[in-house]
Amino acid sequence: MRGGPGDAERRERWGRLFEELDSNKDGRLDVHELRQGLARLGGGSPDRGAQQGISPEGDADSDGGLDLEEFILYLQEREQRLLLLFHSLDRNQDGHIDVSEIQQSFRALGISISLEQAEKILHSMDRDDTMTIDWQEWRDHFLLHSLENVEDVLYFWKHSTVLDIGECLTVPDEFSEQEKLTGVSWKQLVAGAMAGAVSRTGTAPLDRLKVFMQVHASKTNRLNILGGLWSMIQEGGVRSLWRGNGINVLKIAPESAIKFMAYEQIKRAIWGQQETLHVQERFVAGSLAGATAQTIIYPMEVLKTRLTLRRTGQYKGLLDCAWRILEREGPRAFYRGYLPNVLGIIPYAGIDLAVYETLKNRWLQQYSHDSADPGILVLLACGTISSTCGQIASYPLALVRTRMQAQASIEGAPQLSMLGLLRHILSQEGVRGLYRGIAPNFMKVIPAVSISYVVYENMKQALGVTSR
Repeated sequence: MRGGPGDAERRERWGRLFEELDSNKDGRLDVHELRQGLARLGGGSPDRGAQQGISPEGDADSDGGLDLEEFILYLQEREQRLLLLFHSLDRNQDGHIDVSEIQQSFRALGISISLEQAEKILHSMDRDDTMTIDWQEWRDHFLLHSLENVEDVLYFWKHSTVLDIGECLTVPDEFSEQEKLTGVSWKQLVAGAMAGAVSRTGTAPLDRLKVFMQVHASKTNRLNILGGLWSMIQEGGVRSLWRGNGINVLKIAPESAIKFMAYEQIKRAIWGQQETLHVQERFVAGSLAGATAQTIIYPMEVLKTRLTLRRTGQYKGLLDCAWRILEREGPRAFYRGYLPNVLGIIPYAGIDLAVYETLKNRWLQQYSHDSADPGILVLLACGTISSTCGQIASYPLALVRTRMQAQASIEGAPQLSMLGLLRHILSQEGVRGLYRGIAPNFMKVIPAVSISYVVYENMKQALGVTSR
C-alpha cells in the first residue's frame, strides 16, 4: 500500500502537516502542540481521537507524544473512517455532499435542521464556493478537527440509559459505532443499571404505594397517599415499605441487556447495515425489542407484584413465592397480565420518544450554537416531561396489568380477562378508576430522575468513561 503514488503523496502531505504542527521541532507532537497548531491554521480544538491517540494505545513507545510514523498511522486510520462516513452521507453517490444530504443525515437521527442551518454547516467546509463538499474538502476539514456534530447528539442526548423512573418501556438509546467498538456502550449500560438500582431503592416506598393503590384503592375505601403509607407501616413496619424492591432491582440487568441486544439485532435484520435510524424506525425497532425483553423477563414482573403486595410472613422469600405460585396456579400464572403489558409498550414508547425528540429538536435549533451538550437541567427536564407523558398515556394498561397479576392472590376477587377487568373498573369507578395510584407515581419521578442521573455520572467516571 505504501508503495503506490497516492500513498507517497499522502505521506508527503502528512509529513508537511507534522512539521507545521511540531512547534518546538523535537520530532514529537503532544496535545498542547496540536491545539496551538490547529488554532494557528484556523481550526478549532483537535479531534478527541487525535488527543486519545497520544495515549498508551496510540503512542507505540509510551513516551507521551507521537513521532512522525505514529502520526501517519493515526491519520491513515482516521482517513479510512472519514471516507466511509463521506460515502454514507453522499446518498446519491455523485462524489459530493449537498445541503439536502446534510439535512437528510440529521433527519435520520430525528433532528430537524433548517435550510439555513444546513447551509451554515456546508459553508464551514466549502472552500471553492460550489455549495457542495467534495471528498478533498471533507477530508481536509475533518482530518484532525472535530467530527462529532452527529455523534455528539447521540452521546449527549441519551435518556433511557441515563434516567430510570422504574419503567423499562422506553425505546433504547442509539450508540455510535465508535462507542460500540470501544466497549463504551456496555460501560454506559452498566452505569445505567447501577443508577437504576439506586434510584429504584430510593423511591421504593412510593412504588409500593402505587402498586398498593392500583390493587386496593376504590370508591368505597377512599384510600389516599397518607392512608396507604400508614396502613403499610402498621401491617409490617417501616421496612415493609421496601417489599418487592429486591426483584425490582434484580430484573434491571437482564432486561436492559436483552433489550439492547434485541434492538441491535432487529435493526440489522430489518435495515441491514444502516447505522442510524429515522424516529419512526427507532420506534418500531424499540417496541419490538421491548416486547422481546418483556416476554423473557415477565415472570419476574409477576413475582415483583406479588412480593410487593405480600403480607407479613406470607412468603419466605423470592423462591418460596415462585414455588407457591407454580404449585397453586400453574405456570400460566407467571404470564397473567402479559397482554396489557405488551400493549402498553406502544403508547408509552411512542409518546415518550415523540415528545423527547420534539423537545430535543427545539433545543438544538434554538440553543446549540457551539455544542450539542444540553447540560444537566435541560436533559433532566426533557427526559422527565417525555417519560411523564408516556406514563399518562399507558397508565390504564399498567393498572390493568397489575390487577391481573395480583387478582389470584386476593381472596374473593373475580378472575377477569383484560377486557372484562376494564369493563368492571369503568362500570364501578368510572375513568378515574383507571388512574388509581398515579399520584405517588408522579411523586417519584423527580427524585428518581435526579438520583439516577447523579449515580450514572459517578458510575461512568468509576468505569473510565470520560465526558466530552
